[in-house]
Amino acid sequence: MLSSVGFASPLLLLALIALPLLWWLLRAVPPAPIKRRFPGIALLLGLTDDESQTDKTPWWLLLLRMAAIAAAIIGFAGPVLNPQEQRAAGDGPLLIVMDGSWASARDWPARLDRVGVLLDDAARAGREVALVQLTNPPPGAPSFQAANALAPRVPTLEPAPYGPDMTAAAAWAATLEGPAEVFWFSDGVAYVDREDVADALAELGPLSVFQGDRELIALAPPRFEDGMVRGDVSRLGAETPREVTIVAHGLDPAGLPRDLARGSATFDAGETVAQVEFDLPPELRNRITRFEVSGERHAGAIALTDDALQRRQVALIAAGADDEQQALLSPLHYLRQALEPTADLMEGTLSDILVASPDVIMLADIATLSPEEESGLIAWVENGGLLVRFAGPRMAASDLARDEAGPLMPVRLRVGGRTVGGAMSWGEPKDLRPFEEGSPFFGLAVPGDVQVSSQVVAQPDPSLSERTIASLSDGTPLVTRSNLGQGSVILFHVTANAEWSTLPLSGLFVQMLERLAISTRPVAPDAEDLEGTIWTPEEVLDGFGVLRDAGTRPGVAGEVLASAPLSAEVLPGLYSGEDRRLARNVMAQDAGLVAAEWPADVPVEGMSVTLPTYLMASFLTGALVLLLIDAIAALWLAGRLGGLARSAAVLAAVLVVSAPVDAQMTPAEELALLATSEATLAYVLTGDAEVDETSRAGLQGLSNTLFQRTSVEPAPPIGVDLELDELAFFPMIYWPITPGQEIPSANAYRRLNDYLRGGGMIVFDTRDAHVGGFGSGTPEGRRLQVIAAPLDIPPLEPIPEDHVLTRTFYLLQDFPGRHMSRDVWVEAAPPDAEQIEGMPFRNLNDGVTPVLIGGNDWAAAWAQDERGRPLYPVGRGQTGERQREIALRFGVNLVMHVLSGNYKSDQVHVPALLDRLGQ
Repeated sequence: MLSSVGFASPLLLLALIALPLLWWLLRAVPPAPIKRRFPGIALLLGLTDDESQTDKTPWWLLLLRMAAIAAAIIGFAGPVLNPQEQRAAGDGPLLIVMDGSWASARDWPARLDRVGVLLDDAARAGREVALVQLTNPPPGAPSFQAANALAPRVPTLEPAPYGPDMTAAAAWAATLEGPAEVFWFSDGVAYVDREDVADALAELGPLSVFQGDRELIALAPPRFEDGMVRGDVSRLGAETPREVTIVAHGLDPAGLPRDLARGSATFDAGETVAQVEFDLPPELRNRITRFEVSGERHAGAIALTDDALQRRQVALIAAGADDEQQALLSPLHYLRQALEPTADLMEGTLSDILVASPDVIMLADIATLSPEEESGLIAWVENGGLLVRFAGPRMAASDLARDEAGPLMPVRLRVGGRTVGGAMSWGEPKDLRPFEEGSPFFGLAVPGDVQVSSQVVAQPDPSLSERTIASLSDGTPLVTRSNLGQGSVILFHVTANAEWSTLPLSGLFVQMLERLAISTRPVAPDAEDLEGTIWTPEEVLDGFGVLRDAGTRPGVAGEVLASAPLSAEVLPGLYSGEDRRLARNVMAQDAGLVAAEWPADVPVEGMSVTLPTYLMASFLTGALVLLLIDAIAALWLAGRLGGLARSAAVLAAVLVVSAPVDAQMTPAEELALLATSEATLAYVLTGDAEVDETSRAGLQGLSNTLFQRTSVEPAPPIGVDLELDELAFFPMIYWPITPGQEIPSANAYRRLNDYLRGGGMIVFDTRDAHVGGFGSGTPEGRRLQVIAAPLDIPPLEPIPEDHVLTRTFYLLQDFPGRHMSRDVWVEAAPPDAEQIEGMPFRNLNDGVTPVLIGGNDWAAAWAQDERGRPLYPVGRGQTGERQREIALRFGVNLVMHVLSGNYKSDQVHVPALLDRLGQ
């Protein structure tokens, strides 16, 4: 070892001692000439020899030869940069044990590198090796084989998305027989029975532990509490203060995955648990599919969501005033108590409720609706709404559904019978009949204390039995249901309070509402609830936290899914049943991370390793190059280097000298060369890889369209860093806005303002037109306000009908992207710009709007793959394809406007435009 360099054959370095002797020999050959005075030498003056030979070797040529020989000696000695201590250089078999769990994924490449170093050492020592992952132990004793045969398998290893079963691992380790040296790669997490495994392995021979020192962050499934979504974040391996970011992922209204919200959890010094909170509206909360710790790459950093967070919006409407002084008599009191923990409630007039479009509307004893309310309610149900109605004195006294049921009632109601003056009085209260198979309530236990004293009675009908989903002990319908379009109408034949029955006082009432999908369960079910059911996996996580399609994986029994630990049979992921979905996550609600503890006599090392670099080839190549230079120099000194050879040498020298100059071209020079060779479109790098790739593909698709339809032949688009890259080379810059986008620096804003003042154009795209109609109410819109505040932007206005963008190349009136919205803003026209009588547009000859702001997600509509095929769906069917075509035409108009200005607003174009318009 010499500092950080080692040698495989250090004895060869002794040859360097002979270099001084070699120096003397080279100096002595050729021998020095003997000087003699000869008078006739004067006759030879002016003559030259065809070949010349120096009287001694030049010192620089000697140095060159000595360097070549020294490089060859060092190369054959086998130099190695950063050689590693040979940990596996002993003898006997070697057993490598890996936890192989999700917690190992945080530094998995480093673990594989460390295993590779051990296998190299074992190969040099001629030791047999066996490798076992405790997440998938072999059924018997491990198979030992040559290290070289095992090495190709190492790169294919992957961590499992669950932890090892240490109880099974201890039983397996107890069956092993030594002696064997054991290297254990631990994930650093404490498991039950880990000590038993360590004791069994230590009996085989020397035990060493490798444990990563990188901090481990894990996320428990967030829960809904007090109107907030809260989640616990745990860490392991660090005690310093730290703030981590939690990202909520989901689908936007167009079905595209995106970041819906971000929150932060702060760990104080010494703390291992922190909490993150999200204040999300119901619409946004229901779209979330998973939470993820930003920057972490393992399954424990992912928390999948199921129906527990997707609380439904339920509107409650009752007849008459809601008496707060007599809450127990209120028609909505028991509904509020049953639904508040599991649903988002709203109250108001029916006309206001319909505008809000809730998931469920519940009418308590409302018999009469105005024609406008009835038509609006019918349309809402037909579009997939769920209408739940409760009977009462008003309904019993009205003529509702007497002659025919109508669209908003599931059955016809009888006049008289058990209805007396709006209420029914029986001799004895009636119990409930057990729910029949086929009813949504099937399987629910009927308490004996639930009794009905009054109800509205359904008119006998051939289809009555099909519409009855709950009945009394005498067969009288208690709950009926019918379908209307894509929605349903349900009628409880009793009141929503305890006036006619004790049903609202029981837990059965809450369970019935859950079965009708009016609410969702806030907690995971236990094994008893899921017994006898089969759950189909839809998506599962791998050890790195990547969500993959479950493919043909078999279904899992409900009791196993609810209680069994994660394993190869029950992977973390999303499972679907008949009426709901369940998520199994790596971390449980109340689980934390506990560090593993090891006995004092077991050495524990880190995972960091610097791989050795073998320098033999470099030194030998250097020696050959020096010898080649020596040969050329010797020919030159002897005068034997002809014209052709001399030219080749000069050319080679020029190439050698010029190559580093080209390699030293700065990134700014390369960007300038690429951007100025042809017209080039640019996009702002946001830091979000998915958004940046969409921008690149979108501008590439627009460039393809320009090449095919116009004389503009753009170069491939370029992503620009606002902090580093020069902007003046680009005629137009596309800037997508993301909620978490960083604010540019003061220097970047200076360059942006210079770009805008110099005639450049920035297209701001918030991509939120479908969600917020392009406005500051969305996270993107608010971020745009912050980003654009320091920019020198002129007054803006919505694109007027006579703006030059409507006719630069194509005649357009709409400017869609992936979304349809006319909220597109450009520089406002001068106040004195007036339309001349008889002319179709104003005369605006100067200037290009420096900014264009919209939210239609133009890049996604323009995006194409390498074969020119669209990457993202736009609309549906032919209508969507037409929208994509209009989006491409708008992009063409946009680029042509940037390149040619407002010349198309000149009045000389009026006759041609009118002819194209058919006027």
